Amino acid sequence: MQNLLDSLKNLLQKDERLVSEGELLKNKVIELAIKLDKNLIKLLLSDEKMKEVFFVDIDGILVFDKDKFIKFVSNKQFLPDSYTAFKNKIGLTEGDEFISEKKEVVLSWPYKDCVLEGGMTKEDQKRDEIFWNEILAPDEVTRLLEPKVFTNAKRIDKDGEHKFDGFKIDEKGDIKDNLIIKGNNLLVLHSLKKRFAGKVKLIYIDPPYNREKDIFYNDSFKHSTWLTFMKNRLEIARTLLREDGAIIVSCDDTEQAYLKVLMDEVFKKRENFLVGGVVNRPSEIASDFTISKHEYFLIYCKDINKFSLGGKEKFTISRGTVGTEDQTMPVITFPAGLKCKGVKDGIYNETRKIKGSNENIENLDPIIVKNGCLYKPVRLKARWRSSRDMKKFFENNCKPTPAKIQGVIEEIYLDGDRFMPMIKKRIIEKIPSLILDNRRGSRDLEELGLEKRFKYPKYVQYIKRLISYFTHENDIILDFFAGSGTTGHATLELNKEDGGNRKFILVEQLDEHIAVCKERIQKVLQKENIKDDFVYLELMKWNENFVDEIKKAKRKEELKKLWERMKEKAFLSYKVDIKTIDEHAKDFDELSIEDQKRFLYECLDKNHLYVNYSEIDDEEYGVSDEDKRLNREFYNYKV
Repeated sequence: MQNLLDSLKNLLQKDERLVSEGELLKNKVIELAIKLDKNLIKLLLSDEKMKEVFFVDIDGILVFDKDKFIKFVSNKQFLPDSYTAFKNKIGLTEGDEFISEKKEVVLSWPYKDCVLEGGMTKEDQKRDEIFWNEILAPDEVTRLLEPKVFTNAKRIDKDGEHKFDGFKIDEKGDIKDNLIIKGNNLLVLHSLKKRFAGKVKLIYIDPPYNREKDIFYNDSFKHSTWLTFMKNRLEIARTLLREDGAIIVSCDDTEQAYLKVLMDEVFKKRENFLVGGVVNRPSEIASDFTISKHEYFLIYCKDINKFSLGGKEKFTISRGTVGTEDQTMPVITFPAGLKCKGVKDGIYNETRKIKGSNENIENLDPIIVKNGCLYKPVRLKARWRSSRDMKKFFENNCKPTPAKIQGVIEEIYLDGDRFMPMIKKRIIEKIPSLILDNRRGSRDLEELGLEKRFKYPKYVQYIKRLISYFTHENDIILDFFAGSGTTGHATLELNKEDGGNRKFILVEQLDEHIAVCKERIQKVLQKENIKDDFVYLELMKWNENFVDEIKKAKRKEELKKLWERMKEKAFLSYKVDIKTIDEHAKDFDELSIEDQKRFLYECLDKNHLYVNYSEIDDEEYGVSDEDKRLNREFYNYKV
């Protein structure tokens, strides 16, 4: 490949249009290739090697393979920048070679994934959050996604932190704890698989929206990397869902259409798409041409044939007289024990006039009320307030009978000069309205004194409403972009309202976010006097510790010292030759600080960002006996 690169460079030097101050102009080469420039094609045809590589013989006619040529010239090995030149010199190559040359591309994994943040403020727009992609071989992918070791476990309730005392396990062997887990969400999801595959009823996530002005990273990976980023997580998330479960993903115009297509693929068939909804934004977002006042959510089920809505059947109480559709005055029997609101204990035995009518309601039997209830069955002449009300209440417009009436009337009450029945109507909730309201979630944080710690959280009532539609009282809700913990907050409030025992699993990596999330849930428990708690866990870091230090470094001198420690303690990539790198220390010094950071990131073996559970007994990692018990309880449970 290198000989071909050199040969092409030497050949292109002959075209004066492509040279400036002795240097080849890569962009000009690509521009002429796109235009199928005759002189460029003639130049390439003059060289037998170029003719063989970049032209196709079709019945004696040579056809220029423009796409192949542009891809070759776009390759970083061709006219490399200082960073690529440095890597070439020390032999640390990556996925810039042709796939046919490398023969190991199976997953484009966005390495610096969980440092990706989507913001909406001017301050966020100035940040330099860059994506780096890695090309991984099949065995590397397998090891990367192995279950990880958990550490630093604590049980936290309204009174504060306590020593971890083991998980709450039910008779089926299932964990019945709320969980907040700190760590890379892709790796956490794969670690949860052992325990929670097929057990989560609802997943709600609010991932980065990939707005161009909010997120800065390598432009060549802008769209494809975001889709890869999402695909990797959605695939493992699907395995965690119950067969009757659903996932809700928030998004905006930037990726909504592409996300829909991606989820059609991940969730196997388009029929598993339930609904797409519109959510009113708490604030407007302006682009060059429009102002957006809304965003979206997409809802998919795991299996449309097994999917079920959650929540209890809802009931409404309406006040109305009882009678037939044609407004005749039938005799209705009210059962003994029926509650009588607004009626004092005593005996009622008179005719009462219906308001706004010349008709009377006649008590055929004395109405005896004791302790606020009917003492004995009562026959009463009454009628519907309207025929429409009756049609809604009785199926097929059937005539009311005492037997049917007794099953639905909850109570009667005295309204001025008449008795009225309180009718309980059974309503089964449907999938939510396509338009929901997401007010300023910051107000939820204000009540807890956390408003300055997290910007633009989701609104608790909005998330609570979604959870109420899809879950029953003992279901599990998962949010692996937890942010400030709104999903956990909403779950606790809903449990308090309806007496449920739903459990949440929240996953977050950023230090500042996980701190807010923990404190917020603890304050909700305290404020609402909830007798529940949660278990806090972290993935045990190894190379990730070096990732953190690289990210925080402000000066080149810090990175130089960090490299010395990495050589001693870190797991380095098999591609790294320490001796060769040290021999070219001067070239490394000449790189920008961002390129130095990028290089050190790439030197790290990504399979050792966190400690694999399979290596928990390796003395090099120093896993404590306490953490070993924690992990064996989590992974080696008995059903």
